[in-house]
Amino acid sequence: MKIAVIGAGAMGSVYAGLFASAGHEIWAIDVWAEHVEAIQRKGLRVEGASGDRTVPMNASTNAADAGPCDLVIIATKANGVASAAQSLIPLLHDDTLIVTIQNGLGAAERIRAHHDAGNILLGVAGGFGAIMKGPGHAFHNGMQLIRLGELGGGLTARVEKVAELWRGAGFNARAYADVEQLIWEKFLCNVTFSGPCTLTHASVGELMQHPQAWDVALRCGLEAYQAGLAKGIHFSFHDAAEYIHAFGMTMPEARPSMLQDHEAGRRSEVDAINGMVPVVAAEVCTSASTNEMVTALIKLRERDFLC
Repeated sequence: MKIAVIGAGAMGSVYAGLFASAGHEIWAIDVWAEHVEAIQRKGLRVEGASGDRTVPMNASTNAADAGPCDLVIIATKANGVASAAQSLIPLLHDDTLIVTIQNGLGAAERIRAHHDAGNILLGVAGGFGAIMKGPGHAFHNGMQLIRLGELGGGLTARVEKVAELWRGAGFNARAYADVEQLIWEKFLCNVTFSGPCTLTHASVGELMQHPQAWDVALRCGLEAYQAGLAKGIHFSFHDAAEYIHAFGMTMPEARPSMLQDHEAGRRSEVDAINGMVPVVAAEVCTSASTNEMVTALIKLRERDFLC
């Protein structure tokens, strides 16, 4: 199968590397020129929970170079989804499926502004903890689960087929009838750890071990939980604090991508994570004061960042 991965950063590189290892024709598309050049020269190295492999593949900074593909995986950060969606036209034929996998909320709506919603599937990645070690070299701490579902809900033959495709590349992947629930369940964890870890420069485990910092972080997650309940999300648990704590304990060494962005002097995707909680809370009349504070502080730190 011919597959394009738009946004071959840490997570996108894991996807591209494993699919290429499984024998698929892969195009890694990314704006990071040095990364693309390294892949073109010596292949893409993916190291970590899935093993250690270096695989050759196509790579470009221009999506049009790939031509029509059977599957397009959008793995950019949330703030890059709109521009990625605008670049997709050369990659699409009538049956091309688009799978979008991001942290936070709102990715599908950004794609839907440019493309027919009928070909969009939603994905949720859990338990990877990926980072870039340098151009052409990605590392991931874990490899828990890829969850896939239809934008409008329900199990279909095509989403089951796409899940099987991921399993064939070595991922633990499942199709779900209510992927919106899963997006929100991951969102709670993103909200809890992303902003607070960034402000404190702490790993997930370090944050959890500091009582005052953990209290702030957990309040961020619980505000998202209350907004989700008011919005009608059917969570699979009743104790959100316990769920979030258990999630954090699975990857104490992880450093959220938002923190990695700040360490590299880049603006983060805070608007789609902590900054999205006040947006939803305003719609459903719940409180989000802690997330408002965290978002404001992160944006203050980002005022001098160039990108």
